[in-house]
Amino acid sequence: MSAAPDFAARRFQSAAAHYLAGRAPYPPALIARVVELLQLEPDDRVMDLGCGPAQLAVGFAPYVGEVLALDPEPAMLELAREAASQVPNVEVVQAGSQDIGAHLGRFRAAVIGRAFHWMDRAETLRRFDGLLEPDGAVVLFGDERPKLPENAWLQHYSELIERFSADDEDRQRRRSEAFAPHMSVLLHSPFSRLERASVVTSRELGVDGLVQRALSQSSTSRARLGAQADEMVAELRAKAPAWSPTGRFTEVLFSNALIARRPVAD
Repeated sequence: MSAAPDFAARRFQSAAAHYLAGRAPYPPALIARVVELLQLEPDDRVMDLGCGPAQLAVGFAPYVGEVLALDPEPAMLELAREAASQVPNVEVVQAGSQDIGAHLGRFRAAVIGRAFHWMDRAETLRRFDGLLEPDGAVVLFGDERPKLPENAWLQHYSELIERFSADDEDRQRRRSEAFAPHMSVLLHSPFSRLERASVVTSRELGVDGLVQRALSQSSTSRARLGAQADEMVAELRAKAPAWSPTGRFTEVLFSNALIARRPVAD
């Protein structure tokens, strides 16, 4: 299957409004750990590619001299510019992975949060090879939800989301055997020396938070589902009380950063 573009038919135009409330933040402790492992310095430059609302860009800003935040979706860029308005060393630009090149300058690190699957991954890594300093790194941020008693409600939530997104071709592409895991793509790239950093966090959500998360996802956004989005929200609100009688949902997250660097020369 062919690689997806950076965004599909403006799905995130409608998802953007729900993104900050619906998605788990990137833990500051994880960002600090990545800074430590990469030994980032106050005069370094970092690129946040597919920045969305610029959570990573703002998170890295205190540690480095400049962060360039790129995203192709105008609605996301509005959020990014608002977040960066009080952070003088973050620049927000409309661009996708296909737009990066030497004109952007050099960087010590390129970070990507929950967006790498939208890109031509091999080509993006090839472009990074021409932009990153010799000791530079590509860092992919993401999260997993372990099978713990606290996360038991997630099975019901996921089954509901799966029904409304089952006909999403992009979702099917990412879940197919033909779509290599990110780690495999990195192992066959110029950045094949891998290391993983992680932290475990816990947060509490209400039913509104579950609705926001559903609408923040490309496969169940209003832009893709249309009128079915209201059906999904109504069903979610009707069924959620059975998943947690208190109406509160504890979520334990395994947040991780996959750090990819060039091999050490023999």
